[in-house]
Amino acid sequence: MSKGEDPAAAGHVAAPDIDAGILDGMIEIRRHLHRNPELSNKEANTQAYLRQMLASQGIADIRDVAGFGLAVDIIGTGGPSNRKVAIRADIDALPIDEASGVDFSSINPGVMHACGHDAHAAMAFAVAAHLHRSRADFGGTVRLIFQPAEEDEPSGGRRVVEEGLLDDVDAAICLHVDPYTPSGKIAVGAGSYTLACDTFDAVVTGSPAHAAKPYEGVDAITVACSMVSELQKIVSRETDPYDPLVISVTGINGGGAYNVVAGKVALKGTIRSGSDATRERAWRRVREILAGVATTHGATVQVDIHKGEPGVVNDGEMAGLIVAAAGGCIGADNVLNTPGWTIADDFGYYSEKRPSVYFRLGIRNEDAGSVFPLHHPRFRVDEAALKIGAATLVSAATLFLSMRSDSTD
Repeated sequence: MSKGEDPAAAGHVAAPDIDAGILDGMIEIRRHLHRNPELSNKEANTQAYLRQMLASQGIADIRDVAGFGLAVDIIGTGGPSNRKVAIRADIDALPIDEASGVDFSSINPGVMHACGHDAHAAMAFAVAAHLHRSRADFGGTVRLIFQPAEEDEPSGGRRVVEEGLLDDVDAAICLHVDPYTPSGKIAVGAGSYTLACDTFDAVVTGSPAHAAKPYEGVDAITVACSMVSELQKIVSRETDPYDPLVISVTGINGGGAYNVVAGKVALKGTIRSGSDATRERAWRRVREILAGVATTHGATVQVDIHKGEPGVVNDGEMAGLIVAAAGGCIGADNVLNTPGWTIADDFGYYSEKRPSVYFRLGIRNEDAGSVFPLHHPRFRVDEAALKIGAATLVSAATLFLSMRSDSTD
């Protein structure tokens, strides 16, 4: 995008007229994927199904990427353009037992699309199908990336960047369904938009003893419980509330018998941060506090922290592009200028590489039962919102391609 160019001034922004058959196919795909979810780095059937559905639209040159992902370039023939924009749609599910009650609930026990990636993939299909049919109406290239493994390591987003899929694009766009925003609305903003997310593992070693004589050992469970409490003080007592930081202990495992004091306990969790300085400080304080608590109780602890994805940073001009595109689809009053949220997303690797924008599609609808948060067993998507998401992606991509190009590194 030309530096300082107003996206809304680049041309008339109108909602694309996506064929009803494509929109019906989008819902069919979303429900098929929801019924047949696959975990990160295991999306073989998802990959094969999406390939089949794209090919059914006459789309060729569909290639495997990042393991179980796909990429396809839709090249416009409406005029000369060397511009290229990528659209990311993640495709993996979560290790959750579904309790949503929808007719197309997961048939894979313990696996569920509880983060809306089935909807993301379906909307990307609709974008690809529409652009393929209307490629005479635009110039330039839209690269659809159906990305695996957003939810777990090894990260699909990192692999996309490592495989060079962003080397020849000018910008990247990503949409995420948002159960906190009402259906019919889109939320976007410039600057930091998701948090970096790191994981940690800690093994607390005490000394086992008879449960009738705990004083003869060092109770690793008691030590671990103290650690959980003390870790929360990094956020509540050491961090400015305007400086995003979330530390969550998400697993604790230890002990095996009613009458034995546990000698070893494993903890795991996440550290989510909004800046590099806060990230580094949180790592240091987690190590210091866990070591200090262990020493106080006569135990020891081994701590391993694993660096995860960076936070997504929305480019200001790309955010303006979404405002213009979405405004043309649903009206400016329904486009919300909102701060980011505390979730993490490996689209952060994309935003490190190219000017990018991550925006949120409202799916909250009381009547449709779409009122549960992300990663909840009863999570639902208001499917009526998917047309808005697909239309906004089409409009944003074609608007970007129509704008004056400057060279990029």
